[in-house]
Amino acid sequence: MKKIFYSVFILVFIFSLQIYSQTKGKLLIVGGAQTHEIEKKFVELAGGYDARIIIIPNAGSEPKLNSEIEQKTFNKLGAKADYILFSRETADNEANLKKMEWANAVFFTGGDQSDLTRDMLGTKLLAKVFDIYNNGGTVGGSSAGAAVMSEVMITGNELVNKDSTRSFVTIEKGNIETIQGFGFLKTVIIDQHFLKRKRHNRTISTLIEHPNLIGIAIDESTAIIVYPNDTFEVLGNNQVLVYDPTESHNIREDNKGNLGISDMKFHVLINGDKFDLKSKEVIE
Repeated sequence: MKKIFYSVFILVFIFSLQIYSQTKGKLLIVGGAQTHEIEKKFVELAGGYDARIIIIPNAGSEPKLNSEIEQKTFNKLGAKADYILFSRETADNEANLKKMEWANAVFFTGGDQSDLTRDMLGTKLLAKVFDIYNNGGTVGGSSAGAAVMSEVMITGNELVNKDSTRSFVTIEKGNIETIQGFGFLKTVIIDQHFLKRKRHNRTISTLIEHPNLIGIAIDESTAIIVYPNDTFEVLGNNQVLVYDPTESHNIREDNKGNLGISDMKFHVLINGDKFDLKSKEVIE
């Protein structure tokens, strides 16, 4: 009886070690138009010459071409890189899953984030990406590949304003479409191409309707590196804006649907700045 108890104890102990040995990896989230410096950093985070990167191009209109461009870039930087081409129907093909088992990093290219979530949400393929991340790997994405990182994802569509020549000109209720993203980050909403495309209104609108979440708005040629301890660092040529409505009050709406909010915090971060997502403060 003692032998059986001892054997069970050992098995439970080993299983516990396996669970606690899992280490959340790093995220590199790019606001679009990534630079050589950012691509070099992604390879470094993925292990340098030991990096084995899978490129996922489903957001883009030319997935093969986009994949080959990224593959050449990562290879020149010393990494080993490959890509997979798939649809929703073929996502879980055995060949794709085997490629994911080879990888220790994944990079999502730009395009339309809704196409990316359409093809991957609920698949074994996405589960493999999370396996890599949850075991210390690196996951990156640019533009659409950045938007999918949060659980609440901005699609880019407007539901009230139908004039495509005047995008995001209001802060009003029910205008910004959001759907489920991949959810690597649960407490934030990511926006991208931010300053260049003047997306201030859509981020504020979204956050007033999701005041429990922090907005991280990343400009082009700029990225954040999210570390396992839930801090992030800014890397790049431009700024990252952080909107924090979590301690705001008096969220309101007038008879035209215009939204109001009081005491929303706001930070403008530059290259090298760091932010703590738990304390919701800039790290001095």
